[in-house]
Amino acid sequence: MEENLRRPTPKRTSGLVAAFDSDTEESVGNRLIMVFWAGIWLFWMLQPFIDAVRHLNTVGGMVGVVAVPVFCAVYLWHFYSCRAAFFRLSYPWGYRARPRDGVRYVLLGALAAVCIVAVGQDGIAALIFFALSGLWTLPLVWGWITVIATAVAYIMLWDLPGWHADPSTFVGLGFGGVAITVGMVAGRRQHLLRESRQVNAELMVQQERNRMARDLHDILGHSLTVITVKAELAGRLLDAGADERARTEVADLERLSRTALADVRRAVEGYREISLSGELARAKEALAAAGITGHTPTALDQVPADLVEPFAWTVRECVTNVLRHSRASTCTITVTPSSITVADDGVGITSDTDDGNGLAGLRERALAAGAVLITRSVEPHGFSVTVAASSDISHVAAGADAGGDAERHTVGRRSGEALA
Repeated sequence: MEENLRRPTPKRTSGLVAAFDSDTEESVGNRLIMVFWAGIWLFWMLQPFIDAVRHLNTVGGMVGVVAVPVFCAVYLWHFYSCRAAFFRLSYPWGYRARPRDGVRYVLLGALAAVCIVAVGQDGIAALIFFALSGLWTLPLVWGWITVIATAVAYIMLWDLPGWHADPSTFVGLGFGGVAITVGMVAGRRQHLLRESRQVNAELMVQQERNRMARDLHDILGHSLTVITVKAELAGRLLDAGADERARTEVADLERLSRTALADVRRAVEGYREISLSGELARAKEALAAAGITGHTPTALDQVPADLVEPFAWTVRECVTNVLRHSRASTCTITVTPSSITVADDGVGITSDTDDGNGLAGLRERALAAGAVLITRSVEPHGFSVTVAASSDISHVAAGADAGGDAERHTVGRRSGEALA
């Protein structure tokens, strides 16, 4: 395939993106349609050919009978080779012809001149096709210069013996030039629109992949952390001879693993839901298993529906981080109608910390719900994460200034360890 028509192959795209590639300008059907509409206008070359046949007993007639069909064949060949000019805007000022296209265009001009010499004024139709083909062979400005120069040259040829003034030809020349220009602009816009749709489809696929990765991280990170804590607790209970309590913890391990498996399946299917009350109950249970005193609200204070899910994810992610990194003895969860705060009295964070995957994903969820994630250090030691509706930011900021260090809008690591 010619190099101007090559399309880049999308990397690791889905079936949705691949569907766009089956309906491109390079499909066989589109190529045939383009050649058909280019060739149908060649019926104007019938008159020169008929005139050549009528004068077949002359040299001009014999040359015309050969030159006219050859001109039509070269015209179609040239159009097919330069068809990308109708949809591909490869350069700032339009399609750029290759050297062999220029050679072919010169050949087309020479054949047009032969048709005029052999047939006479009726052969001017070949010159009209030659001028119009300059619109897709040359840069658009030079193409129109060629069209105008052809019109001027045709007026000058009226002085030749046997020629007469024929202004009607200018109508066809002007109409053809406008039609080709509009067709090229429309085709290129359609091509850009198709490419935009393909890019959007690829972005949708990438966004969905990021969502799945974030959800799986949040689900498995929390569940596996709780399973690890309970497994360690069961081991210590067995060492201490508390077999009954150890069996209870092992039973909880089985239940948690089954729940995690079900969550993963629902996440993959795209139907997973998360409950704020359920996350609070699981958080209290997980904190107790780790020996951390948990203070959770008994009422949810009529949390708006659009904040329930981000608040639930806040509980899951923050409690997971408390269990993994904080080495805290207490953890307090505070819920208001417009904000939720998870605070602990652990080791806190360092001053030169980077974003962790878990809290970075939590920030994305908050932004999607019209809320803001705020992290801060708690005096004398500890860490606090708040997700608040945009309308409640000033109140939360005032509380942050009164209760600890200045609020931090970056997600940190505890004591050099990456957050989940």
